[in-house]
Amino acid sequence: MPVFRLTSELTFPPPHLAIREGLLAVGGDLSIDRLALAYGQGIFPWYAEDDPILWWSPDPRLVLFPHELHVSRSLRRLINKGRLSFTLDRAFGEVIRGCAAARGENHPGTWIVPEMISAYERLYGAGLAHSVEAWRGDELAGGLYGVSLGRTFYGESMFTRVSNASKAALVVLVQHLQQTGFDLIDCQVTTPHLKQFGAREIPRAHFLRTLRRSLRQRTLRGRWDFIPGGGIRLA
Repeated sequence: MPVFRLTSELTFPPPHLAIREGLLAVGGDLSIDRLALAYGQGIFPWYAEDDPILWWSPDPRLVLFPHELHVSRSLRRLINKGRLSFTLDRAFGEVIRGCAAARGENHPGTWIVPEMISAYERLYGAGLAHSVEAWRGDELAGGLYGVSLGRTFYGESMFTRVSNASKAALVVLVQHLQQTGFDLIDCQVTTPHLKQFGAREIPRAHFLRTLRRSLRQRTLRGRWDFIPGGGIRLA
């Protein structure tokens, strides 16, 4: 199958037309409207600094259903000790730059390029992108960021400066998402790290059906905050 070239028209080809590796289209832009349209169709951007914008919809798709979250005993102990505190949407810019730096150290040519940082900061300003921060005292110990539409959270990247801080942040987020009624966390690309938390691969067609049902729910758009005792609300 061919890889589609996008124009200025705000549209994407159907995800099932992606090539075997998951690449669907090239080009377009990273405007708020295009990114929201892409995520709503199960498509996401992923490219290196010297590449054009590349759009993907892999098959199978790695997802985490919140009720299937697995938390190891050691990680549960870390969270229960209370040495870390957790917030939502307090330091989005620092979190995404922390993710970019961590990716750059381990994977030269990281996809979190300056253009992507700017695009997701605009999404954050529009109330569609969110960050989770793990703090040790007043210092940012780790975190993650992603996009939310309907009752789906699309995880993008995570980083840590203190051992297991980002893992703890993920667990806290998933627990609160479940209590808010979220039914799907898109992990995008399969990694052993995410499978440890209960993430599993499902066929793209199954993912897209689940996504369509999730998107019928109202998007919790705006700055988020944790509800004491469980759940997420608009700050």
